[in-house]
Amino acid sequence: MRAYLDFVNGTLILGATLVVALLLVAVIQALPIGGELLDEKVGYTHEEAVAAMEGYGEKGRRTYAWSAATLDTLLPLVYASFLAGAVYRLRPAERFWRLAWLPLAAGVLDLCENVQITVMLIGYPDVSAGQVASASLFTMLKSYALLFSMALTVALAIAATVRRGRRAPHRAS
Repeated sequence: MRAYLDFVNGTLILGATLVVALLLVAVIQALPIGGELLDEKVGYTHEEAVAAMEGYGEKGRRTYAWSAATLDTLLPLVYASFLAGAVYRLRPAERFWRLAWLPLAAGVLDLCENVQITVMLIGYPDVSAGQVASASLFTMLKSYALLFSMALTVALAIAATVRRGRRAPHRAS
């Protein structure tokens, strides 16, 4: 795990993963799905999920299932690598290296969510309340883990900037 974190906190890898993540988000947002993506919500009920899938139409469901199984499988791998690398790089002390696990957990939860959503889209209209509850739980957990990961990254970046400012030699005016 440490070798992976040493790799993803490199400047080139951080830049590349940020750019690829932003491009993937833009592409996914532009897909003709015909409604709000389930994985963009914090959670949803059986009725909301079935109504959304009905609203997508056959073509939208196929496009969404394809996207969830391909592009939206790549996206969590990329954003989790970016955030884990940034957290690892910005940690205030060596003992905090395990904080980089949080973005990786968000990525794993996102992958689990994608599997659930893909299965629901392929199985539509035979979507059980239990299946939706499971997918919604993964969506909610992913949302919170991703939010906390981004907040942690911003907080660590601010702290690193303050630390760097304190170490800089002060010039007399």
